[in-house]
Amino acid sequence: MRLVAAEMLIANGTAIMTKLLRGLAALVIALQGFLWLGAPVSAQSWASRPIRIIVPFPPGGTTDQIARRVQPLLEADLKTTIVIENRGGASGTIGTQAAAMSEPNGTTFLLVFDTHGVNPSLLPNLPFDTLHDLSPVMLIGKSPMVITAHPAAAYRRFEDVLAASRKNPGSVTYGTIGAGSLAQLAMTQIANQFKVVMTHVPYKGGGPLTTDAIAGHVPVAIASVALLSPHIQAGALHPIAVTSAKRYVQLPDTPAIAELGLTGFDAEAWWGLLAPAKTPSDIVLRMNAAMAKALREPAVERSLNDQGIEYQLSSPKEFGAFIEAEIVRWAKVIKDNKIVAGE
Repeated sequence: MRLVAAEMLIANGTAIMTKLLRGLAALVIALQGFLWLGAPVSAQSWASRPIRIIVPFPPGGTTDQIARRVQPLLEADLKTTIVIENRGGASGTIGTQAAAMSEPNGTTFLLVFDTHGVNPSLLPNLPFDTLHDLSPVMLIGKSPMVITAHPAAAYRRFEDVLAASRKNPGSVTYGTIGAGSLAQLAMTQIANQFKVVMTHVPYKGGGPLTTDAIAGHVPVAIASVALLSPHIQAGALHPIAVTSAKRYVQLPDTPAIAELGLTGFDAEAWWGLLAPAKTPSDIVLRMNAAMAKALREPAVERSLNDQGIEYQLSSPKEFGAFIEAEIVRWAKVIKDNKIVAGE
């Protein structure tokens, strides 16, 4: 009887142990699956899917140009298809909303312009939160803005623009890439401080603005050096001032606004890359590295530098801090100058 009882006890113990081992095995498999689906998978399998870069402006502008310059290099590095999707309108907010609402799985990125730091203070009821619905990837670069006149216009110096505006308020019209753009804010601040009135003509991006500026349909234009420098070099536009704190090295004969009476005035255009909020950090870092590599390709770097873009190639954290500072800075300008969207 004791022998039978012992055998039964061993059998029961074996059965229990077998169940425990099976349970542990299942748990190990589950944990392996969980770990595989965690951080490592985003770095390993992320780029196996097509990636789109949303450009929230029409084709032809600097955001579009940057995106298309790096597109083939990103494809070679990440070994996947990169699709450039232009979604212009509403000072970049339509494309930005599309990116903010996208799945944070590394298949959507957003290449923004300086309007991104202005819109939160200028446009009420944005359908997204600029700081919380998007994750910073990289501050790509900065560029002074340049104020140009058409060669057929009567303005050879910026002082001529001021004189005409004083003589006949509102008679001078100037074009920008859009309502609420940094260019509009800068020009409004300049006009208010010089106590003149000028008429703003907003376009839907750099491409349309450039077309009309070259044709003379708008006598004065303000945009980044990167956008307008090729047309300045070709003689199609005449530079009359730059918005940086000092003269721009590639336009040594063009005065800075600060020289003309607005001491310390400085307004620079900028470009950056974002992703939907909660995009895994390893994907953000991988895309940051891929962008830096593409932008450092000699032909790309030379071309963008020649256009006036000064590389920053920041970390995601640095870009996040930069956006926050830009929002605070331009909110004050908007409030102090009583700037209203659409004017």
